[in-house]
Amino acid sequence: MKWAALRRPLTDAGLVTVSLLDAWFQGSLGTGSDTACAAVASSALLLRRRAPLPVFILTVPSVLTSFALAAALIAMYSLAARTRSRSLLAVCAAVFAGCYMLPWPTPKIGPIVAISDVPDLAYGLGLAAAPALLGRLVQARRDLAARLSEITEVREHEQFLAAQSVLAKERAQLAREMHDVVSHQVSLIAVRAGALQVSTGDPDAKDAATTIRRLSVQTLDELRHMVSVLRASGSPPTELTPQPTLAQLHTLVAGCGIKADLHVDLDGDLPPPVQRAIYRTVQEALTNARKHAPGSTTRVDVRHRNGTVRTTVTNTAPTRPTLPLPSAHHGLIGLRQRAELLGGALESGPTPDHGYHLTLDIPIAPA
Repeated sequence: MKWAALRRPLTDAGLVTVSLLDAWFQGSLGTGSDTACAAVASSALLLRRRAPLPVFILTVPSVLTSFALAAALIAMYSLAARTRSRSLLAVCAAVFAGCYMLPWPTPKIGPIVAISDVPDLAYGLGLAAAPALLGRLVQARRDLAARLSEITEVREHEQFLAAQSVLAKERAQLAREMHDVVSHQVSLIAVRAGALQVSTGDPDAKDAATTIRRLSVQTLDELRHMVSVLRASGSPPTELTPQPTLAQLHTLVAGCGIKADLHVDLDGDLPPPVQRAIYRTVQEALTNARKHAPGSTTRVDVRHRNGTVRTTVTNTAPTRPTLPLPSAHHGLIGLRQRAELLGGALESGPTPDHGYHLTLDIPIAPA
Protein backbone atom coordinates (compact mmCIF):
# COMPACT_ATOMS: atom_id res chain seq x y z
CA MET A 1 0.00 0.00 0.00
CA LYS A 2 2.82 2.45 0.82
CA TRP A 3 4.60 1.75 -2.46
CA ALA A 4 1.36 2.19 -4.43
CA ALA A 5 0.83 5.58 -2.80
CA LEU A 6 4.41 6.72 -3.51
CA ARG A 7 4.77 5.28 -7.01
CA ARG A 8 3.16 8.14 -8.92
CA PRO A 9 4.94 11.01 -7.10
CA LEU A 10 8.27 9.23 -7.45
CA THR A 11 7.62 8.57 -11.15
CA ASP A 12 6.75 12.24 -11.76
CA ALA A 13 9.81 13.40 -9.87
CA GLY A 14 11.98 11.03 -11.86
CA LEU A 15 10.59 12.28 -15.19
CA VAL A 16 11.17 15.92 -14.18
CA THR A 17 14.75 15.02 -13.26
CA VAL A 18 15.28 13.25 -16.60
CA SER A 19 13.93 16.30 -18.44
CA LEU A 20 16.24 18.69 -16.58
CA LEU A 21 19.24 16.44 -17.12
CA ASP A 22 18.41 16.26 -20.82
CA ALA A 23 18.31 20.06 -21.01
CA TRP A 24 21.58 20.28 -19.14
CA PHE A 25 23.34 17.74 -21.34
CA GLN A 26 22.08 19.51 -24.46
CA GLY A 27 23.43 22.84 -23.18
CA SER A 28 19.97 24.37 -22.93
CA LEU A 29 20.54 25.94 -19.53
CA GLY A 30 22.98 28.58 -20.76
CA THR A 31 20.77 31.59 -21.50
CA GLY A 32 17.92 32.85 -19.42
CA SER A 33 15.24 32.12 -22.04
CA ASP A 34 16.44 28.56 -22.64
CA THR A 35 16.60 27.92 -18.92
CA ALA A 36 13.08 29.28 -18.47
CA CYS A 37 11.70 27.11 -21.30
CA ALA A 38 13.39 24.00 -19.90
CA ALA A 39 12.15 24.76 -16.38
CA VAL A 40 8.57 25.36 -17.54
CA ALA A 41 8.56 22.22 -19.70
CA SER A 42 10.01 20.06 -16.93
CA SER A 43 7.69 21.42 -14.24
CA ALA A 44 4.65 21.00 -16.48
CA LEU A 45 5.24 17.24 -16.49
CA LEU A 46 3.83 17.13 -12.97
CA LEU A 47 0.39 17.82 -14.52
CA ARG A 48 0.70 15.43 -17.46
CA ARG A 49 -2.01 13.07 -16.15
CA ARG A 50 -4.61 15.76 -15.46
CA ALA A 51 -4.02 18.01 -18.49
CA PRO A 52 -1.90 16.21 -21.10
CA LEU A 53 -2.65 18.59 -23.99
CA PRO A 54 -1.75 21.85 -22.14
CA VAL A 55 1.38 20.15 -20.82
CA PHE A 56 2.42 19.24 -24.37
CA ILE A 57 1.84 22.82 -25.49
CA LEU A 58 4.07 24.07 -22.65
CA THR A 59 6.88 21.72 -23.74
CA VAL A 60 6.86 22.85 -27.39
CA PRO A 61 8.99 26.03 -26.83
CA SER A 62 11.85 23.95 -25.43
CA VAL A 63 11.86 21.91 -28.68
CA LEU A 64 11.91 25.09 -30.76
CA THR A 65 14.65 26.89 -28.84
CA SER A 66 16.95 23.98 -28.02
CA PHE A 67 17.64 20.30 -28.39
CA ALA A 68 16.00 19.44 -25.04
CA LEU A 69 13.40 16.96 -26.30
CA ALA A 70 12.76 14.71 -23.31
CA ALA A 71 9.97 16.83 -21.82
CA ALA A 72 8.09 17.06 -25.14
CA LEU A 73 8.45 13.34 -25.83
CA ILE A 74 7.18 12.47 -22.34
CA ALA A 75 4.26 14.86 -22.82
CA MET A 76 3.49 13.27 -26.21
CA TYR A 77 3.42 9.83 -24.61
CA SER A 78 1.09 11.03 -21.83
CA LEU A 79 -1.24 12.62 -24.38
CA ALA A 80 -1.31 9.48 -26.56
CA ALA A 81 -2.03 7.28 -23.53
CA ARG A 82 -5.11 9.33 -22.61
CA THR A 83 -6.67 10.74 -25.75
CA ARG A 84 -8.61 8.77 -28.36
CA SER A 85 -8.34 11.40 -31.08
CA ARG A 86 -5.93 10.29 -33.79
CA SER A 87 -6.19 13.62 -35.58
CA LEU A 88 -5.09 15.44 -32.43
CA LEU A 89 -2.07 13.17 -32.12
CA ALA A 90 -1.21 13.75 -35.79
CA VAL A 91 -1.36 17.52 -35.34
CA CYS A 92 0.79 17.37 -32.20
CA ALA A 93 3.35 15.17 -33.97
CA ALA A 94 3.47 17.63 -36.89
CA VAL A 95 3.94 20.53 -34.46
CA PHE A 96 6.76 18.68 -32.73
CA ALA A 97 8.47 17.85 -36.04
CA GLY A 98 8.07 21.43 -37.29
CA CYS A 99 9.56 22.91 -34.13
CA TYR A 100 12.39 20.37 -34.28
CA MET A 101 13.13 21.30 -37.91
CA LEU A 102 12.84 25.09 -37.73
CA PRO A 103 16.01 26.96 -36.79
CA TRP A 104 15.95 29.26 -33.77
CA PRO A 105 16.55 32.08 -33.82
CA THR A 106 15.41 32.44 -37.41
CA PRO A 107 18.07 33.67 -39.87
CA LYS A 108 17.74 37.27 -41.02
CA ILE A 109 19.02 36.45 -44.49
CA GLY A 110 17.92 33.52 -46.62
CA PRO A 111 14.97 31.11 -46.42
CA ILE A 112 13.86 29.71 -43.10
CA VAL A 113 13.26 26.23 -44.50
CA ALA A 114 15.43 24.57 -47.14
CA ILE A 115 15.52 21.23 -48.90
CA SER A 116 18.27 20.14 -46.55
CA ASP A 117 15.81 20.39 -43.65
CA VAL A 118 13.66 17.55 -44.97
CA PRO A 119 15.71 14.85 -43.17
CA ASP A 120 15.28 16.81 -39.96
CA LEU A 121 11.53 16.88 -40.55
CA ALA A 122 11.45 13.12 -41.09
CA TYR A 123 13.61 12.60 -38.02
CA GLY A 124 11.31 14.82 -35.97
CA LEU A 125 8.23 12.92 -37.17
CA GLY A 126 9.91 9.66 -36.23
CA LEU A 127 10.76 10.98 -32.77
CA ALA A 128 7.14 12.11 -32.22
CA ALA A 129 5.69 8.86 -33.59
CA ALA A 130 7.60 6.64 -31.16
CA PRO A 131 6.04 7.97 -27.89
CA ALA A 132 2.67 8.40 -29.64
CA LEU A 133 2.59 4.74 -30.67
CA LEU A 134 3.81 3.65 -27.26
CA GLY A 135 1.07 5.67 -25.58
CA ARG A 136 -1.57 4.18 -27.86
CA LEU A 137 -0.25 0.72 -27.05
CA VAL A 138 -0.51 1.40 -23.32
CA GLN A 139 -4.04 2.75 -23.80
CA ALA A 140 -5.05 -0.37 -25.75
CA ARG A 141 -3.54 -2.56 -23.05
CA ARG A 142 -5.47 -0.67 -20.38
CA ASP A 143 -8.71 -1.01 -22.36
CA LEU A 144 -8.08 -4.70 -22.87
CA ALA A 145 -7.47 -5.23 -19.15
CA ALA A 146 -10.70 -3.38 -18.33
CA ARG A 147 -12.59 -5.46 -20.88
CA LEU A 148 -11.15 -8.70 -19.52
CA SER A 149 -12.10 -7.62 -16.01
CA GLU A 150 -15.63 -6.88 -17.19
CA ILE A 151 -15.86 -10.24 -18.95
CA THR A 152 -14.62 -11.97 -15.80
CA GLU A 153 -17.26 -10.23 -13.69
CA VAL A 154 -20.00 -11.13 -16.19
CA ARG A 155 -18.82 -14.74 -16.27
CA GLU A 156 -18.77 -14.96 -12.49
CA HIS A 157 -22.26 -13.47 -12.38
CA GLU A 158 -23.46 -16.00 -14.97
CA GLN A 159 -21.91 -18.84 -12.96
CA PHE A 160 -23.66 -17.53 -9.85
CA LEU A 161 -26.99 -17.40 -11.66
CA ALA A 162 -26.43 -20.90 -13.05
CA ALA A 163 -25.66 -22.20 -9.57
CA GLN A 164 -28.79 -20.51 -8.22
CA SER A 165 -30.84 -22.03 -11.04
CA VAL A 166 -29.51 -25.51 -10.30
CA LEU A 167 -30.18 -25.01 -6.60
CA ALA A 168 -33.72 -23.83 -7.32
CA LYS A 169 -34.37 -26.85 -9.53
CA GLU A 170 -33.05 -29.19 -6.86
CA ARG A 171 -35.27 -27.55 -4.27
CA ALA A 172 -38.29 -27.92 -6.54
CA GLN A 173 -37.41 -31.56 -7.17
CA LEU A 174 -37.00 -32.21 -3.48
CA ALA A 175 -40.32 -30.53 -2.73
CA ARG A 176 -42.06 -32.68 -5.32
CA GLU A 177 -40.55 -35.89 -4.04
CA MET A 178 -41.42 -35.03 -0.45
CA HIS A 179 -45.00 -34.36 -1.43
CA ASP A 180 -45.43 -37.26 -3.83
CA VAL A 181 -43.64 -39.96 -1.83
CA VAL A 182 -43.23 -39.06 1.83
CA SER A 183 -46.59 -37.35 2.28
CA HIS A 184 -48.29 -40.21 0.51
CA GLN A 185 -46.88 -42.77 2.94
CA VAL A 186 -47.42 -40.68 6.07
CA SER A 187 -51.02 -39.92 5.15
CA LEU A 188 -51.60 -43.66 4.71
CA ILE A 189 -50.20 -44.23 8.20
CA ALA A 190 -52.49 -41.55 9.60
CA VAL A 191 -55.57 -43.02 7.91
CA ARG A 192 -54.80 -46.56 9.08
CA ALA A 193 -54.14 -45.32 12.61
CA GLY A 194 -57.42 -43.41 12.60
CA ALA A 195 -59.33 -46.47 11.41
CA LEU A 196 -57.70 -48.59 14.11
CA GLN A 197 -58.53 -45.96 16.72
CA VAL A 198 -62.21 -46.13 15.82
CA SER A 199 -62.58 -49.88 15.35
CA THR A 200 -60.49 -51.41 18.16
CA GLY A 201 -61.83 -52.11 21.63
CA ASP A 202 -58.45 -52.64 23.28
CA PRO A 203 -57.56 -49.51 25.33
CA ASP A 204 -53.81 -50.00 24.80
CA ALA A 205 -54.24 -50.42 21.07
CA LYS A 206 -56.54 -47.38 20.98
CA ASP A 207 -53.94 -45.27 22.82
CA ALA A 208 -51.19 -46.46 20.48
CA ALA A 209 -53.33 -45.72 17.42
CA THR A 210 -54.14 -42.27 18.81
CA THR A 211 -50.46 -41.53 19.31
CA ILE A 212 -49.54 -42.79 15.85
CA ARG A 213 -52.28 -40.74 14.25
CA ARG A 214 -51.32 -37.60 16.19
CA LEU A 215 -47.66 -37.93 15.26
CA SER A 216 -48.55 -38.63 11.65
CA VAL A 217 -50.70 -35.51 11.47
CA GLN A 218 -47.90 -33.44 12.98
CA THR A 219 -45.44 -34.91 10.49
CA LEU A 220 -47.76 -34.08 7.60
CA ASP A 221 -48.07 -30.52 8.84
CA GLU A 222 -44.29 -30.16 9.07
CA LEU A 223 -43.89 -31.69 5.62
CA ARG A 224 -46.44 -29.24 4.25
CA HIS A 225 -44.45 -26.34 5.71
CA MET A 226 -41.17 -27.69 4.31
CA VAL A 227 -42.70 -28.17 0.87
CA SER A 228 -43.97 -24.57 0.95
CA VAL A 229 -40.49 -23.31 1.79
CA LEU A 230 -38.84 -25.38 -0.92
CA ARG A 231 -41.39 -24.33 -3.52
CA ALA A 232 -40.65 -20.68 -2.80
CA SER A 233 -37.79 -20.90 -5.31
CA GLY A 234 -40.37 -20.72 -8.11
CA SER A 235 -38.47 -23.03 -10.43
CA PRO A 236 -40.31 -25.17 -12.96
CA PRO A 237 -40.76 -28.75 -11.84
CA THR A 238 -38.14 -31.27 -12.92
CA GLU A 239 -37.67 -34.96 -12.35
CA LEU A 240 -35.48 -36.96 -10.02
CA THR A 241 -34.18 -40.44 -10.69
CA PRO A 242 -35.15 -43.14 -10.11
CA GLN A 243 -38.78 -42.48 -11.01
CA PRO A 244 -41.77 -44.86 -11.00
CA THR A 245 -43.30 -46.34 -14.13
CA LEU A 246 -46.68 -47.79 -15.07
CA ALA A 247 -45.40 -51.25 -14.14
CA GLN A 248 -45.71 -50.13 -10.51
CA LEU A 249 -49.23 -48.80 -10.90
CA HIS A 250 -50.89 -52.07 -9.80
CA THR A 251 -48.79 -52.13 -6.64
CA LEU A 252 -49.71 -48.53 -5.92
CA VAL A 253 -53.44 -49.16 -6.27
CA ALA A 254 -53.31 -52.41 -4.30
CA GLY A 255 -51.58 -50.76 -1.35
CA CYS A 256 -53.45 -47.47 -1.30
CA GLY A 257 -55.50 -48.35 1.79
CA ILE A 258 -58.92 -47.87 0.17
CA LYS A 259 -61.09 -49.93 -2.14
CA ALA A 260 -59.89 -49.17 -5.65
CA ASP A 261 -60.15 -50.78 -9.09
CA LEU A 262 -57.57 -50.31 -11.85
CA HIS A 263 -58.30 -50.61 -15.58
CA VAL A 264 -55.45 -50.09 -18.06
CA ASP A 265 -55.93 -50.14 -21.83
CA LEU A 266 -52.77 -49.02 -23.60
CA ASP A 267 -51.19 -49.73 -26.97
CA GLY A 268 -47.48 -50.31 -26.40
CA ASP A 269 -45.12 -48.53 -24.08
CA LEU A 270 -45.40 -44.84 -23.25
CA PRO A 271 -42.50 -42.38 -22.93
CA PRO A 272 -40.97 -42.34 -19.41
CA PRO A 273 -42.10 -38.74 -18.66
CA VAL A 274 -45.69 -39.67 -19.52
CA GLN A 275 -45.52 -42.78 -17.34
CA ARG A 276 -44.24 -40.73 -14.42
CA ALA A 277 -46.97 -38.14 -14.87
CA ILE A 278 -49.68 -40.83 -14.90
CA TYR A 279 -48.24 -42.56 -11.84
CA ARG A 280 -48.01 -39.31 -9.86
CA THR A 281 -51.53 -38.32 -10.88
CA VAL A 282 -52.99 -41.62 -9.72
CA GLN A 283 -50.94 -41.47 -6.53
CA GLU A 284 -52.16 -37.96 -5.71
CA ALA A 285 -55.79 -38.83 -6.51
CA LEU A 286 -55.70 -41.92 -4.28
CA THR A 287 -54.11 -39.93 -1.47
CA ASN A 288 -56.80 -37.24 -1.72
CA ALA A 289 -59.56 -39.87 -1.80
CA ARG A 290 -58.11 -41.55 1.27
CA LYS A 291 -57.82 -38.24 3.14
CA HIS A 292 -61.02 -36.50 2.09
CA ALA A 293 -63.42 -39.35 1.22
CA PRO A 294 -63.00 -42.17 3.76
CA GLY A 295 -65.10 -45.22 3.01
CA SER A 296 -65.46 -44.36 -0.69
CA THR A 297 -64.60 -46.58 -3.62
CA THR A 298 -62.28 -45.43 -6.38
CA ARG A 299 -61.94 -46.36 -10.03
CA VAL A 300 -58.74 -45.72 -12.00
CA ASP A 301 -58.88 -45.82 -15.81
CA VAL A 302 -55.85 -45.37 -18.08
CA ARG A 303 -56.71 -45.50 -21.79
CA HIS A 304 -55.02 -44.59 -25.06
CA ARG A 305 -57.44 -43.28 -27.68
CA ASN A 306 -56.87 -41.15 -30.81
CA GLY A 307 -53.35 -40.10 -29.94
CA THR A 308 -54.18 -39.10 -26.35
CA VAL A 309 -53.64 -40.96 -23.11
CA ARG A 310 -56.46 -40.20 -20.69
CA THR A 311 -56.13 -41.06 -17.02
CA THR A 312 -59.31 -40.76 -14.97
CA VAL A 313 -59.56 -41.30 -11.22
CA THR A 314 -63.10 -41.15 -9.81
CA ASN A 315 -64.18 -41.77 -6.23
CA THR A 316 -67.65 -41.99 -4.76
CA ALA A 317 -68.96 -39.94 -1.87
CA PRO A 318 -67.45 -40.61 1.59
CA THR A 319 -69.29 -42.94 3.94
CA ARG A 320 -67.39 -42.01 7.11
CA PRO A 321 -66.47 -38.70 8.72
CA THR A 322 -63.45 -37.05 7.17
CA LEU A 323 -60.27 -36.98 9.23
CA PRO A 324 -58.84 -33.45 9.65
CA LEU A 325 -55.45 -33.89 7.93
CA PRO A 326 -53.31 -30.87 6.99
CA SER A 327 -53.15 -29.95 3.30
CA ALA A 328 -51.64 -27.05 1.35
CA HIS A 329 -53.12 -28.05 -2.07
CA HIS A 330 -49.67 -28.31 -3.63
CA GLY A 331 -50.47 -31.70 -5.14
CA LEU A 332 -52.88 -30.50 -7.84
CA ILE A 333 -50.60 -27.57 -8.63
CA GLY A 334 -47.71 -29.95 -9.20
CA LEU A 335 -49.86 -32.26 -11.33
CA ARG A 336 -50.96 -29.37 -13.55
CA GLN A 337 -47.34 -28.34 -13.97
CA ARG A 338 -46.41 -31.86 -15.02
CA ALA A 339 -49.30 -31.96 -17.50
CA GLU A 340 -48.41 -28.57 -19.02
CA LEU A 341 -44.77 -29.58 -19.45
CA LEU A 342 -45.96 -32.54 -21.53
CA GLY A 343 -48.44 -30.47 -23.54
CA GLY A 344 -51.43 -31.93 -21.71
CA ALA A 345 -54.12 -30.73 -19.35
CA LEU A 346 -55.51 -31.66 -15.95
CA GLU A 347 -59.11 -31.25 -14.88
CA SER A 348 -60.64 -31.95 -11.49
CA GLY A 349 -63.86 -31.33 -9.66
CA PRO A 350 -66.85 -32.81 -7.84
CA THR A 351 -69.19 -35.33 -9.43
CA PRO A 352 -73.02 -35.20 -9.32
CA ASP A 353 -73.12 -37.98 -6.68
CA HIS A 354 -70.92 -35.91 -4.29
CA GLY A 355 -67.79 -37.76 -5.28
CA TYR A 356 -64.75 -36.37 -7.02
CA HIS A 357 -63.02 -36.91 -10.35
CA LEU A 358 -59.59 -36.10 -11.71
CA THR A 359 -58.77 -36.36 -15.43
CA LEU A 360 -55.34 -36.12 -17.06
CA ASP A 361 -55.04 -35.87 -20.87
CA ILE A 362 -51.58 -36.13 -22.47
CA PRO A 363 -51.10 -36.15 -26.26
CA ILE A 364 -48.79 -38.85 -27.58
CA ALA A 365 -46.88 -38.28 -30.82
CA PRO A 366 -47.16 -41.18 -33.29
CA ALA A 367 -44.09 -43.42 -33.38
